[in-house]
Formats: sequence, C-alpha cells, structure tokens
Amino acid sequence: MMKELFEKAIGISKPWFIDNLKFDEGNRRLDIHINFEVGTRFEYISEEEHISYKFCVYDTIEKTWRHLIFFQHECYLNCRVPRVKPEDNKIRQIDVPWAGKSNGFTLLFEALLMQLCCEMPVNAVSRLTNADDNKIWRMLQCYVEEARKHEDFSKTTEIGMDETSKRKHHDYVTLFVDFERRKTMYVTKGKDHTTIERFAKDLEAHNGDRENITDVSCDMSPAFIKGVEKNLKNAKITFDKFHLVKIIIEAVGDVRKAESKENEVLKGTRNIFNKNRENMTVSQLKYLQEKLELKGLRLKTVRAFHLCESFQEIYQSETKNEFISRLNKWYLWATHCRLEPMKKAAKTIKEHWNGVIRWYDSRINNGILEGLNSLIQSAKSKARGFKTFKNFMAVIYLVTGDLDFIKVNSHYQPLT
Repeated sequence: MMKELFEKAIGISKPWFIDNLKFDEGNRRLDIHINFEVGTRFEYISEEEHISYKFCVYDTIEKTWRHLIFFQHECYLNCRVPRVKPEDNKIRQIDVPWAGKSNGFTLLFEALLMQLCCEMPVNAVSRLTNADDNKIWRMLQCYVEEARKHEDFSKTTEIGMDETSKRKHHDYVTLFVDFERRKTMYVTKGKDHTTIERFAKDLEAHNGDRENITDVSCDMSPAFIKGVEKNLKNAKITFDKFHLVKIIIEAVGDVRKAESKENEVLKGTRNIFNKNRENMTVSQLKYLQEKLELKGLRLKTVRAFHLCESFQEIYQSETKNEFISRLNKWYLWATHCRLEPMKKAAKTIKEHWNGVIRWYDSRINNGILEGLNSLIQSAKSKARGFKTFKNFMAVIYLVTGDLDFIKVNSHYQPLT
C-alpha cells in the first residue's frame, strides 16, 4: 500500500514500479528505489531517421535524482536505468519520465527550484533546499536556454537598448527590449557596436527580421549609433529622453559644484538639483523657493536648473512644429547662457538633433527599460553580485525576460 501511494505521488506507472523504500531518520533522508518490469522493451528514437524503435535491455546503470521533500525528509529517487544497443552498436541510455533537464534533479524538484529562484537569490534557494548552488545555476541556465528556443520575435518592430553592469562600472552587458511586450529579448556581453550585430543574428534565429525594425531608442553612444546604422538599416534612432535629461542634470551639477565653492547657500544642495520639483521633499522645495530662487541672489545654478526644467517642458508640445520651435529656442537660450557646462550639453544635443526630434513621431523612450533595469539591480543587490556573466545573464532573463518555462517543464507554475 505504501509503495502504491508513493508511485502515485511521484507519478510513475508501468513498466516502472517502486521496488523499495528506505528511511534514514538520523540524516532525515528518504530513498525510493525504482525498478522496471522484466522483459520490458524500451523505446529509442533514431536521430537520423526520426523513427521510434523498441529494444530489449542491453544493461543498466545506477542513477540518483534529488526529489521533493516528503515528511521533512530529503527525498532521492534511485533507479537502474536501462540502456539499449541499436543496430549501430552504440549503447544509448533510456530517458526516464521523472528526470529533469539538468543532471541529478527530478522534473518536479526543478519546477520547485525555478519557482523559488523567481522570488529569491540562488544562494538563498540553495540554503532552503539544501541543494548545491552550482547545480542550481546550471539548471537555471539550462531552463533559460531551452525557454528562449520557443521565443518568437516575428512581430517585433520597436526596440530599446541600454547597458548595465555586473559590478559598478565594470563588466557591462547590453540589454535589448521589446517595447510592445515590455520584456527583455536579448542580453549580450559588452557595450560596443558588435552587440547590435549579435542581437540582429539572435533576432533572426527567433523568426524575427532585422529589416522589420523601424525604431530604436538608445542613448547617444557612438557605438550604439554605429551598430544600428550597420545592422538595422531600416531603423530610425530616437535618442532616449531620460538620457538627454541626465546629460543636462549632470551639467547643472557641474555648475553647482563650481559655484558652491564661492557661495555657502549652495552647500549640501546636490540632491535638490538632481530632482524635478514634484519629486522634492517639502523641505527641499521650500529651500529652493525661499532661499535659492531669490531674485537678489541670481545664482548660476538656479539658471541652469531652470534650463533643465524648460527642456523637459518641450516634451509637452502639442504639435511637431511646436516641439521643434521650442527646442530651437531652448538651444539658443542654452548656448547664450554663459554657463559652459550648459553650453556643452546643448551642443551635444544639437549634434544628435534628428534623433532628438524623432521622439515626436516614435514616442518611444527607455522608460520601460529603466523599469526592467531596476528589477535587475534589485536582484543583483539581493544576490550581492554574481560570479560569472552566465549567472548574471540568466538572472536578467529570469526577472525581465517573461520566458515561458511551462514549455520546458509542464510542472512549473509561476508564483505570481
């Protein structure tokens, strides 16, 4: 009766059966020994002919798989796995129905591990399940690779790209995001122009067409621009609004840093000028309005800050002609403001004028990508970094790739 109960729990059926159960109370371990009926002929599918044949057992090999926990006991399945010898005289091991995609885990245990990995760092999953973290990483990489085989990019036309790092300012990877589906399509090492070439090849490997890409949002990296022009010839570049604003904010910061050496009122105000008014605290907004924006002070930093606010207001234009007109007026103002950092920022924008104006038609920006990047940074913080690029990229796909792992393992059920 006990054996039949475990057979149903594990989900095995003829010709497989449970031969023996062993409890180790001291080590809190349950070993389930599985056997097969004598005389069973096992199926083997020829890779060349794609035809299924049945063969008698040639010999067996002992295998063990980690399974789910039963009654607070770690459970292991043990089996004499049959091997067959087809007509080519090459001995092949039979696939058993409970074996997972990675070595040493059952499908059910892998489904549990995948669900946990979506919610917590791998090292935490390792401690919780007492499974080797290196094995979990290999399983995670295998599932990501298998799930990506089912990806279909045939309808992708608008993408965003940006880089992020495994460690601060070191070891960069470039992310490519599908704007419509709000998900990471592709991750690759580096941030040079060859990343776009690799993306284009991966796109076509998943039913996509590089000629179908009409719009790309990115920063003003010369490498990205070169890569798009070379590999995505039908794409028009929209320079990301958030990166443009970041350049201007950095220029405001340079003005503030220089002026604060001469004016004590600017000491400790960096966090004020790094924000928009709506994001300031009550005390920060009060200090800006009552201390810094006084007409008598005429602070250079405040003038620079007003330039930054004016630039962002351009994106509220109701027509393209208005957008271009306001952008031209802003450029004229910035280049005659006698603030060198602001003039430099304005000239940088002028050098990329068409890509800035392109926003009005495409209406795309890397806001979605920035949101996905925040999920990546959160995962990176929880894991306290990643040892290898493979691990880092696997987690990026896991948390932002919206991969269908059910196609890899039907037992997998997302927790959210």
